[in-house]
Amino acid sequence: MTYDHIIRDIRNNIFSPVYFLSGEEPYFIDNIVSLLENNILDESMKGFNQSVVYGRDVSVKDVIDLSRRYPMMGNYQVVIVKEAQYLNQIEDFEPYILSPLDTTILVIAQKHKKVDKRKSFYKKIKASKTAVVFESEKLRDYVIPKWIESQITALGF
Repeated sequence: MTYDHIIRDIRNNIFSPVYFLSGEEPYFIDNIVSLLENNILDESMKGFNQSVVYGRDVSVKDVIDLSRRYPMMGNYQVVIVKEAQYLNQIEDFEPYILSPLDTTILVIAQKHKKVDKRKSFYKKIKASKTAVVFESEKLRDYVIPKWIESQITALGF
């Protein structure tokens, strides 16, 4: 799925149960995470239904336990894992990603690191209908001027 398609879906309140964001370019990953963090729940629900954790501080089991909870007085619960590149055994997410809760939106943001596409974990989540997989490729020098122009045009300038 492309960056623009993911952003358009989020702005139209079309959410996927799982977002697996990885790659070497952190700008796109940070934008998607920020948009999800700020648009799914309103401020009054964030205290109850939004959990932001960091890969250095939690295990995959802890994140899955958070994701298996049900939302309190709302439609969704949001679990965001930032710096997921520091998680050990990220492959252990596979059972949850293949059958996630409909009321939980799990966001796994793995920056500055590509996921190994040869492993069965990647192949299964890529084929999964419940997960959005986004690979943030590093922008090449010759692409940057055109990208800047498109961003300025999109902002209406």
